[in-house]
Amino acid sequence: MPRRAIVIVLDGCGAGAAPDAEDFGDDAGSDTLRHVWQAAGGIDAPLLIQSGYLASAAPIGSSPKLGRFPSRYGRLQELSRGGKDSVTGHWEMMGIVVDEPFPTYPDGFPIALIKAFERRIGTQTLGNRPASGTAIIAELGQSHVDTGFPIVYTSADSVFQIACHEKVVPVETLYDFCRIARELCVAPNHVQRVIARPFDDDGGGGFVRTERRKDFPLKPPRNLVDVVGNVHGIGVVPELFGGRGFRAVRRTQSNAEHEVALREALAGDARFVFANFEDFDMLYGHRNDPLGFAKCLEQFDRFLLTIVESLTDEDLIILTADHGNDPTTPSTDHSREYVPVVVAGAGQAAGSLGDVAGMASIGATVAAHLGIEWKAGRSLI
Repeated sequence: MPRRAIVIVLDGCGAGAAPDAEDFGDDAGSDTLRHVWQAAGGIDAPLLIQSGYLASAAPIGSSPKLGRFPSRYGRLQELSRGGKDSVTGHWEMMGIVVDEPFPTYPDGFPIALIKAFERRIGTQTLGNRPASGTAIIAELGQSHVDTGFPIVYTSADSVFQIACHEKVVPVETLYDFCRIARELCVAPNHVQRVIARPFDDDGGGGFVRTERRKDFPLKPPRNLVDVVGNVHGIGVVPELFGGRGFRAVRRTQSNAEHEVALREALAGDARFVFANFEDFDMLYGHRNDPLGFAKCLEQFDRFLLTIVESLTDEDLIILTADHGNDPTTPSTDHSREYVPVVVAGAGQAAGSLGDVAGMASIGATVAAHLGIEWKAGRSLI
């Protein structure tokens, strides 16, 4: 079997406030994994502990291992100024360092932009302010059902989010609304992502978001995915890059679905598998639920053991994160943090990497393992 690289991103699993966290409006002292560990009184995740992934939160053994593979572990510091979100993090992993912040809207979007959007979709909108996604559908969901007006909102990230009830606005129509918003969101309002947020009745008189979210990001510059090509992306990853360079695969929407997809990918012939597991961030970080976050890590650890046991000696596996999302701080937004990194397999020796400047080292490591010439970042192998 040819060499393979497997990158698994544990979404939102930050490893301590970055030096520039204050520039991004973070709550003081955000430290996702450490605070989750402390709130839960420990995390039963032997692989994540022993490999060094949870090194910022708990001590590790003297010989770090990911299953049967010795591991190298440390933290990566994001260099991009684009934001503290998934697009910025994943782009930097693949060699794209953004020098200027993408626009954010703490007071809502400009009226001119909203009016242009309403003209194009032929209806008024509701909201137009920063909000938690679950909170705004609880507040405005019934008004949306009564009027048919889409709910538009943002967050601390550079996002234009559109929420619609699936029985009021068909999902494909919602996606069309997002494509229109993507066309309109150009400089100076070049938001990083337009996101479709469909929801439905929860059976108890309220509303719940469904698993048919779809992301519409800006087109990325050339990156490692373009060079490797035919990459098997899992979860939101292909959407973050506009699908370019990825195989056409089914979009999975939860950790449980990603687990199935990752097993399928490893049974195939892809040289590079790039996966994002977002439940840590989406279900627990944004909802300030540290105990749920800890349990999610424990569930992932059990799944990870089955993956590591299936790898060959030629496989390289990298565990990392894209940003933080500390569920113990008042904020429900992402946090600008270091991210953990573990590199194992393919004959790696155990040891500490310390703190490494630049998440582009992920892509550099993948390229080095696959024998691809690539100049962005410094390989960790």
